[in-house]
Amino acid sequence: MKKTLIVVDMQKDFINGSLGTKEAEAIVENVQNKITQYKQNGDEIIFTRDTHQNNYLETNEGKHLPVVHCVEGTEGWEIAEGLEVPNAIYIDKPSFGYMNWKDYNLEEVEIVGLCTDICVVSNALIIKATYPEIKVTVDANCCAGVTPESHRAALTTMKMCQVEILE
Repeated sequence: MKKTLIVVDMQKDFINGSLGTKEAEAIVENVQNKITQYKQNGDEIIFTRDTHQNNYLETNEGKHLPVVHCVEGTEGWEIAEGLEVPNAIYIDKPSFGYMNWKDYNLEEVEIVGLCTDICVVSNALIIKATYPEIKVTVDANCCAGVTPESHRAALTTMKMCQVEILE
């Protein structure tokens, strides 16, 4: 069975940039170890990148979160140092959740990354809705939310929707 690690939005702006947090910085090593494990096993690795344009503040999201971040081509948009993998798949997504997971023929998925309470939960639920019979796991030690409270709330929500949570 094909296993896929989905690394959600481990971008500089979410770690130590315009929307960075100490919780996000704290998981980078855990995520790096998880990526190494999948790489050594020869499993598929997919990175998502939150991807905005220069008009971000004029978008619906920008009106609700008026902090410019992850503008395509900027340093903040880049995946954090030491995490990128040659031959990985990179998906640039303009919103919280990627809507075309059906294109990837997923069989078993583990999700890590940022932010638990926005993009991780969105992608986990889209994948569960797209592939209701596959195992979807989220490693809580490789995720961080906007706040510790919203991180825990998102984990609870995913658990209720039959996403396995590793704690």
